[in-house]
Amino acid sequence: MTDTSSLFRPIKIKGLDLPNRIVMAPMTRAFSPKGIPGQNVADYYARRAAADVGLIVTEGTLIRRESAGENENYPLFWGDKPLAGWKTVVEDVHAAGGKIAPQIWHQGAARAEGSGHFPDANTDSPSGVTFDGKDLNYTPTEEDIADMVAAYADAARDAMKLGFDTVEIHGAHGYLIDDFFWDKTNKRTDKYGGDLVGRTQFAKEVIQQVRAAVGDDTPIIFRWSQFKPYAYKDKLAHNPTELEPFLGALVDAGVDVLHASQRRFWEPEFADIDGEKGLNLAGWCKKLTGIPSITVGSVCLDNDFLSTFGGQEATGESNIENLIERLEREEFDMVAVGRALLTDPEWATKVKEGRLEDFKPFDKDSLKTLA
Repeated sequence: MTDTSSLFRPIKIKGLDLPNRIVMAPMTRAFSPKGIPGQNVADYYARRAAADVGLIVTEGTLIRRESAGENENYPLFWGDKPLAGWKTVVEDVHAAGGKIAPQIWHQGAARAEGSGHFPDANTDSPSGVTFDGKDLNYTPTEEDIADMVAAYADAARDAMKLGFDTVEIHGAHGYLIDDFFWDKTNKRTDKYGGDLVGRTQFAKEVIQQVRAAVGDDTPIIFRWSQFKPYAYKDKLAHNPTELEPFLGALVDAGVDVLHASQRRFWEPEFADIDGEKGLNLAGWCKKLTGIPSITVGSVCLDNDFLSTFGGQEATGESNIENLIERLEREEFDMVAVGRALLTDPEWATKVKEGRLEDFKPFDKDSLKTLA
Protein backbone atom coordinates (compact mmCIF):
# COMPACT_ATOMS: atom_id res chain seq x y z
CA MET A 1 0.00 0.00 0.00
CA THR A 2 1.37 3.40 -0.98
CA ASP A 3 2.14 5.69 1.97
CA THR A 4 0.56 9.03 1.07
CA SER A 5 1.06 10.75 4.44
CA SER A 6 3.62 13.22 3.08
CA LEU A 7 0.86 14.81 1.00
CA PHE A 8 -1.02 15.56 4.20
CA ARG A 9 1.63 17.41 6.16
CA PRO A 10 0.56 20.98 6.97
CA ILE A 11 2.45 23.93 5.55
CA LYS A 12 2.57 27.60 6.55
CA ILE A 13 3.53 30.36 4.12
CA LYS A 14 3.45 33.80 5.72
CA GLY A 15 -0.08 34.15 7.11
CA LEU A 16 -1.49 31.23 5.13
CA ASP A 17 -1.85 27.96 7.06
CA LEU A 18 -2.74 24.97 4.89
CA PRO A 19 -3.65 21.53 6.26
CA ASN A 20 -1.90 19.63 3.48
CA ARG A 21 0.06 19.89 0.25
CA ILE A 22 -2.79 19.32 -2.24
CA VAL A 23 -3.84 22.27 -4.39
CA MET A 24 -6.75 22.29 -6.82
CA ALA A 25 -5.18 23.49 -10.06
CA PRO A 26 -6.86 26.39 -11.86
CA MET A 27 -8.95 25.11 -14.76
CA THR A 28 -11.02 27.29 -17.07
CA ARG A 29 -14.62 26.08 -16.85
CA ALA A 30 -16.68 28.85 -18.53
CA PHE A 31 -19.83 28.31 -16.47
CA SER A 32 -20.37 31.93 -15.45
CA PRO A 33 -22.93 33.51 -17.82
CA LYS A 34 -22.26 37.22 -18.34
CA GLY A 35 -19.19 36.75 -16.19
CA ILE A 36 -21.15 36.09 -13.00
CA PRO A 37 -20.34 32.95 -10.98
CA GLY A 38 -23.53 31.38 -9.64
CA GLN A 39 -24.36 28.94 -6.88
CA ASN A 40 -23.30 26.04 -9.11
CA VAL A 41 -19.77 27.48 -9.21
CA ALA A 42 -19.74 27.90 -5.42
CA ASP A 43 -20.93 24.32 -4.96
CA TYR A 44 -18.28 23.03 -7.38
CA TYR A 45 -15.41 24.52 -5.39
CA ALA A 46 -16.94 23.78 -1.98
CA ARG A 47 -17.23 20.07 -2.81
CA ARG A 48 -13.46 19.86 -3.28
CA ALA A 49 -12.80 21.91 -0.15
CA ALA A 50 -14.97 19.55 1.89
CA ALA A 51 -13.01 16.56 0.56
CA ASP A 52 -9.50 17.36 1.84
CA VAL A 53 -8.16 19.73 -0.83
CA GLY A 54 -5.78 22.02 1.04
CA LEU A 55 -6.03 25.05 -1.25
CA ILE A 56 -8.46 25.83 -4.05
CA VAL A 57 -7.10 27.98 -6.87
CA THR A 58 -10.03 29.13 -8.97
CA GLU A 59 -10.26 29.11 -12.71
CA GLY A 60 -8.83 32.19 -14.36
CA THR A 61 -10.85 35.29 -13.46
CA LEU A 62 -10.77 38.28 -15.77
CA ILE A 63 -9.28 41.55 -14.56
CA ARG A 64 -10.73 44.97 -15.34
CA ARG A 65 -9.64 45.31 -18.96
CA GLU A 66 -12.19 44.98 -21.73
CA SER A 67 -10.06 42.59 -23.79
CA ALA A 68 -9.09 40.37 -20.86
CA GLY A 69 -10.99 37.31 -22.11
CA GLU A 70 -12.56 35.82 -25.20
CA ASN A 71 -15.60 34.03 -23.75
CA GLU A 72 -18.68 35.63 -22.20
CA ASN A 73 -18.88 32.71 -19.79
CA TYR A 74 -15.43 33.33 -18.33
CA PRO A 75 -15.92 34.84 -14.86
CA LEU A 76 -15.17 38.50 -14.32
CA PHE A 77 -13.36 39.70 -11.22
CA TRP A 78 -14.73 43.21 -11.19
CA GLY A 79 -18.20 44.75 -11.05
CA ASP A 80 -20.88 44.40 -8.38
CA LYS A 81 -22.61 41.23 -9.61
CA PRO A 82 -19.51 39.16 -10.39
CA LEU A 83 -17.89 40.13 -7.08
CA ALA A 84 -21.08 39.25 -5.21
CA GLY A 85 -20.94 35.84 -6.88
CA TRP A 86 -17.33 35.39 -5.78
CA LYS A 87 -18.28 36.43 -2.24
CA THR A 88 -20.65 33.44 -2.14
CA VAL A 89 -17.92 31.16 -3.47
CA VAL A 90 -15.53 32.27 -0.71
CA GLU A 91 -18.13 31.88 2.01
CA ASP A 92 -19.12 28.38 0.86
CA VAL A 93 -15.51 27.20 0.55
CA HIS A 94 -14.74 28.51 4.03
CA ALA A 95 -17.89 26.88 5.42
CA ALA A 96 -16.61 23.59 3.98
CA GLY A 97 -13.33 24.07 5.83
CA GLY A 98 -11.24 25.12 2.84
CA LYS A 99 -8.89 27.89 1.75
CA ILE A 100 -9.18 29.61 -1.61
CA ALA A 101 -7.27 31.91 -3.98
CA PRO A 102 -8.54 33.58 -7.14
CA GLN A 103 -6.34 33.28 -10.19
CA ILE A 104 -6.26 36.78 -11.67
CA TRP A 105 -5.89 36.62 -15.43
CA HIS A 106 -5.68 38.46 -18.73
CA GLN A 107 -5.50 36.47 -21.96
CA GLY A 108 -3.41 39.03 -23.80
CA ALA A 109 -2.73 38.33 -27.46
CA ALA A 110 -4.16 34.82 -27.10
CA ARG A 111 -7.65 36.34 -27.08
CA ALA A 112 -9.51 35.92 -30.35
CA GLU A 113 -10.22 39.35 -31.80
CA GLY A 114 -13.85 40.39 -31.74
CA SER A 115 -14.74 38.05 -28.89
CA GLY A 116 -15.60 38.08 -25.21
CA HIS A 117 -17.59 40.42 -23.01
CA PHE A 118 -16.43 43.44 -25.07
CA PRO A 119 -15.88 42.22 -28.64
CA ASP A 120 -14.95 45.67 -29.99
CA ALA A 121 -12.09 46.17 -27.53
CA ASN A 122 -8.52 46.36 -28.77
CA THR A 123 -6.50 43.27 -27.89
CA ASP A 124 -3.93 44.01 -25.19
CA SER A 125 -0.40 42.77 -25.88
CA PRO A 126 3.13 44.12 -25.46
CA SER A 127 3.81 45.02 -29.09
CA GLY A 128 0.63 44.63 -31.10
CA VAL A 129 1.61 41.27 -32.59
CA THR A 130 0.67 37.66 -31.93
CA PHE A 131 3.23 34.86 -31.57
CA ASP A 132 2.96 34.10 -35.29
CA GLY A 133 3.42 37.73 -36.36
CA LYS A 134 -0.18 38.79 -36.92
CA ASP A 135 -0.62 42.55 -36.60
CA LEU A 136 -3.20 43.44 -33.95
CA ASN A 137 -3.34 47.09 -35.08
CA TYR A 138 -2.86 48.36 -31.54
CA THR A 139 0.31 48.77 -29.53
CA PRO A 140 -0.28 49.94 -25.97
CA THR A 141 1.34 53.10 -24.67
CA GLU A 142 3.07 53.19 -21.30
CA GLU A 143 -0.12 54.78 -19.96
CA ASP A 144 -2.14 51.82 -21.27
CA ILE A 145 0.31 49.43 -19.62
CA ALA A 146 -0.01 51.30 -16.33
CA ASP A 147 -3.75 50.69 -16.43
CA MET A 148 -3.21 46.98 -17.11
CA VAL A 149 -0.97 46.81 -14.05
CA ALA A 150 -3.53 48.70 -11.98
CA ALA A 151 -6.25 46.26 -13.07
CA TYR A 152 -4.32 43.34 -11.57
CA ALA A 153 -3.89 45.30 -8.35
CA ASP A 154 -7.59 46.18 -8.25
CA ALA A 155 -8.44 42.48 -8.55
CA ALA A 156 -6.08 41.58 -5.71
CA ARG A 157 -7.52 44.33 -3.53
CA ASP A 158 -11.05 43.10 -4.17
CA ALA A 159 -9.94 39.55 -3.38
CA MET A 160 -8.88 40.67 0.08
CA LYS A 161 -12.15 42.53 0.63
CA LEU A 162 -14.09 39.37 -0.30
CA GLY A 163 -12.15 37.24 2.16
CA PHE A 164 -9.94 35.20 -0.16
CA ASP A 165 -7.00 33.63 1.64
CA THR A 166 -4.33 34.39 -0.94
CA VAL A 167 -4.02 35.25 -4.66
CA GLU A 168 -2.44 33.69 -7.71
CA ILE A 169 -1.22 35.78 -10.65
CA HIS A 170 -1.44 33.98 -14.00
CA GLY A 171 1.84 34.55 -15.81
CA ALA A 172 1.91 31.38 -17.92
CA HIS A 173 0.76 29.76 -21.17
CA GLY A 174 1.15 32.63 -23.60
CA TYR A 175 -1.27 34.99 -21.85
CA LEU A 176 -0.62 38.69 -21.20
CA ILE A 177 2.20 38.52 -18.65
CA ASP A 178 3.84 35.68 -20.57
CA ASP A 179 3.51 37.78 -23.75
CA PHE A 180 5.79 40.31 -22.08
CA PHE A 181 8.28 37.57 -21.13
CA TRP A 182 8.53 36.10 -24.63
CA ASP A 183 10.75 37.65 -27.29
CA LYS A 184 8.36 36.55 -30.06
CA THR A 185 5.60 38.76 -28.69
CA ASN A 186 7.56 41.47 -26.88
CA LYS A 187 9.41 43.68 -29.36
CA ARG A 188 9.38 46.80 -27.21
CA THR A 189 12.42 49.05 -26.98
CA ASP A 190 11.34 50.92 -23.84
CA LYS A 191 11.69 49.75 -20.23
CA TYR A 192 9.34 46.83 -20.87
CA GLY A 193 11.56 45.21 -23.51
CA GLY A 194 15.13 43.99 -23.77
CA ASP A 195 16.61 40.68 -22.66
CA LEU A 196 14.75 38.08 -20.61
CA VAL A 197 15.30 39.85 -17.31
CA GLY A 198 14.38 43.17 -18.90
CA ARG A 199 11.15 41.64 -20.15
CA THR A 200 10.11 40.91 -16.55
CA GLN A 201 9.45 44.62 -15.95
CA PHE A 202 5.70 44.34 -16.57
CA ALA A 203 5.41 41.31 -14.28
CA LYS A 204 7.47 43.05 -11.61
CA GLU A 205 5.16 46.06 -11.64
CA VAL A 206 2.12 43.77 -11.41
CA ILE A 207 3.65 41.86 -8.49
CA GLN A 208 4.68 45.03 -6.67
CA GLN A 209 1.22 46.57 -6.98
CA VAL A 210 -0.47 43.32 -6.00
CA ARG A 211 1.78 43.24 -2.93
CA ALA A 212 0.68 46.75 -2.01
CA ALA A 213 -2.93 45.62 -2.39
CA VAL A 214 -2.75 42.43 -0.31
CA GLY A 215 -0.30 43.48 2.40
CA ASP A 216 2.88 41.87 3.65
CA ASP A 217 1.35 38.81 5.36
CA THR A 218 -0.58 37.43 2.38
CA PRO A 219 1.49 35.19 0.11
CA ILE A 220 1.52 35.88 -3.62
CA ILE A 221 1.52 32.81 -5.85
CA PHE A 222 2.87 33.30 -9.36
CA ARG A 223 2.11 30.75 -12.08
CA TRP A 224 4.49 30.57 -15.01
CA SER A 225 5.50 28.12 -17.71
CA GLN A 226 8.16 27.52 -20.29
CA PHE A 227 5.74 26.13 -22.88
CA LYS A 228 2.86 27.78 -24.69
CA PRO A 229 -0.15 25.75 -25.89
CA TYR A 230 0.84 26.64 -29.45
CA ALA A 231 4.60 26.31 -28.91
CA TYR A 232 5.35 23.24 -26.83
CA LYS A 233 9.10 23.28 -27.37
CA ASP A 234 9.76 26.97 -26.87
CA LYS A 235 11.47 27.96 -23.63
CA LEU A 236 12.06 31.27 -21.92
CA ALA A 237 15.17 29.88 -20.21
CA HIS A 238 17.26 27.14 -21.80
CA ASN A 239 19.41 26.36 -18.78
CA PRO A 240 19.66 27.19 -15.06
CA THR A 241 22.05 30.05 -15.77
CA GLU A 242 19.32 31.81 -17.75
CA LEU A 243 16.55 30.73 -15.39
CA GLU A 244 18.05 31.97 -12.12
CA PRO A 245 18.05 35.73 -12.81
CA PHE A 246 14.60 35.50 -14.42
CA LEU A 247 13.10 33.88 -11.34
CA GLY A 248 15.15 36.12 -9.08
CA ALA A 249 13.56 39.20 -10.59
CA LEU A 250 10.08 37.86 -9.79
CA VAL A 251 11.01 36.87 -6.25
CA ASP A 252 12.68 40.22 -5.59
CA ALA A 253 9.46 41.91 -6.74
CA GLY A 254 7.46 40.03 -4.10
CA VAL A 255 6.53 36.51 -5.21
CA ASP A 256 6.29 34.01 -2.33
CA VAL A 257 5.37 30.81 -4.19
CA LEU A 258 6.24 29.73 -7.74
CA HIS A 259 3.59 27.57 -9.42
CA ALA A 260 5.58 25.93 -12.22
CA SER A 261 3.28 24.71 -14.96
CA GLN A 262 4.52 21.84 -17.10
CA ARG A 263 2.68 19.24 -19.13
CA ARG A 264 3.94 16.22 -17.18
CA PHE A 265 5.37 16.65 -13.69
CA TRP A 266 7.74 13.69 -14.01
CA GLU A 267 9.70 15.14 -16.92
CA PRO A 268 13.10 16.71 -16.12
CA GLU A 269 13.46 20.35 -17.11
CA PHE A 270 17.16 20.19 -17.92
CA ALA A 271 17.89 16.50 -18.53
CA ASP A 272 21.27 17.33 -20.04
CA ILE A 273 22.35 18.53 -16.58
CA ASP A 274 20.87 16.02 -14.13
CA GLY A 275 19.54 13.17 -16.25
CA GLU A 276 16.19 11.68 -17.14
CA LYS A 277 15.17 11.52 -13.47
CA GLY A 278 16.36 15.03 -12.73
CA LEU A 279 14.55 17.99 -11.25
CA ASN A 280 11.30 19.05 -12.84
CA LEU A 281 10.44 22.71 -13.39
CA ALA A 282 9.11 23.21 -9.86
CA GLY A 283 12.25 21.54 -8.54
CA TRP A 284 14.49 24.01 -10.33
CA CYS A 285 12.31 26.89 -9.11
CA LYS A 286 12.86 25.85 -5.51
CA LYS A 287 16.56 25.05 -5.98
CA LEU A 288 17.37 28.40 -7.60
CA THR A 289 15.24 30.69 -5.41
CA GLY A 290 14.81 28.91 -2.08
CA ILE A 291 11.09 29.75 -1.95
CA PRO A 292 8.24 27.20 -1.96
CA SER A 293 7.11 25.78 -5.29
CA ILE A 294 4.05 23.98 -6.62
CA THR A 295 4.35 21.21 -9.18
CA VAL A 296 1.60 20.37 -11.64
CA GLY A 297 1.10 18.33 -14.78
CA SER A 298 -0.88 15.13 -15.37
CA VAL A 299 -0.95 14.00 -11.75
CA CYS A 300 -2.41 10.47 -11.69
CA LEU A 301 -2.89 10.61 -15.45
CA ASP A 302 -0.80 9.42 -18.36
CA ASN A 303 -1.01 12.37 -20.73
CA ASP A 304 -1.20 16.14 -20.56
CA PHE A 305 -4.29 18.34 -20.46
CA LEU A 306 -3.97 19.63 -24.00
CA SER A 307 -3.84 16.10 -25.41
CA THR A 308 -7.30 15.60 -23.97
CA PHE A 309 -8.70 18.11 -26.44
CA GLY A 310 -6.92 16.27 -29.23
CA GLY A 311 -9.03 13.21 -28.57
CA GLN A 312 -6.63 11.24 -26.39
CA GLU A 313 -8.01 9.67 -23.24
CA ALA A 314 -6.07 10.06 -20.00
CA THR A 315 -5.87 7.09 -17.67
CA GLY A 316 -3.66 5.71 -14.94
CA GLU A 317 -2.69 6.25 -11.33
CA SER A 318 0.79 4.75 -11.13
CA ASN A 319 2.67 8.07 -11.17
CA ILE A 320 1.53 8.93 -7.64
CA GLU A 321 4.50 6.95 -6.27
CA ASN A 322 6.87 9.11 -8.33
CA LEU A 323 5.06 12.22 -7.11
CA ILE A 324 5.35 11.25 -3.46
CA GLU A 325 9.01 10.29 -3.81
CA ARG A 326 9.81 13.74 -5.23
CA LEU A 327 7.78 15.49 -2.54
CA GLU A 328 9.50 13.54 0.23
CA ARG A 329 12.93 14.56 -1.01
CA GLU A 330 11.66 18.16 -0.99
CA GLU A 331 12.01 18.77 -4.71
CA PHE A 332 8.87 20.90 -4.38
CA ASP A 333 6.41 21.77 -1.60
CA MET A 334 2.89 21.38 -2.99
CA VAL A 335 1.11 19.48 -5.72
CA ALA A 336 -1.58 20.98 -7.96
CA VAL A 337 -4.11 18.47 -9.25
CA GLY A 338 -6.34 19.24 -12.22
CA ARG A 339 -8.29 16.70 -14.23
CA ALA A 340 -8.18 14.00 -11.56
CA LEU A 341 -10.02 16.39 -9.20
CA LEU A 342 -12.29 17.63 -11.94
CA THR A 343 -13.69 14.13 -12.51
CA ASP A 344 -13.50 13.00 -8.88
CA PRO A 345 -14.24 15.65 -6.20
CA GLU A 346 -13.24 13.13 -3.51
CA TRP A 347 -9.84 12.38 -5.04
CA ALA A 348 -7.90 13.91 -2.13
CA THR A 349 -9.92 12.03 0.48
CA LYS A 350 -9.31 8.78 -1.37
CA VAL A 351 -5.57 9.50 -1.41
CA LYS A 352 -5.64 10.28 2.32
CA GLU A 353 -7.43 7.01 3.07
CA GLY A 354 -5.22 4.96 0.76
CA ARG A 355 -8.12 4.10 -1.55
CA LEU A 356 -6.18 4.57 -4.78
CA GLU A 357 -8.09 1.77 -6.44
CA ASP A 358 -11.27 3.84 -6.03
CA PHE A 359 -10.09 6.74 -8.22
CA LYS A 360 -12.58 7.62 -10.93
CA PRO A 361 -10.86 7.57 -14.33
CA PHE A 362 -10.78 10.91 -16.10
CA ASP A 363 -13.68 11.34 -18.50
CA LYS A 364 -13.71 14.15 -21.07
CA ASP A 365 -17.43 14.53 -20.50
CA SER A 366 -16.62 15.94 -17.08
CA LEU A 367 -15.43 19.07 -18.89
CA LYS A 368 -19.05 19.70 -19.88
CA THR A 369 -20.44 19.93 -16.35
CA LEU A 370 -19.62 21.29 -12.89
CA ALA A 371 -19.69 17.96 -11.05
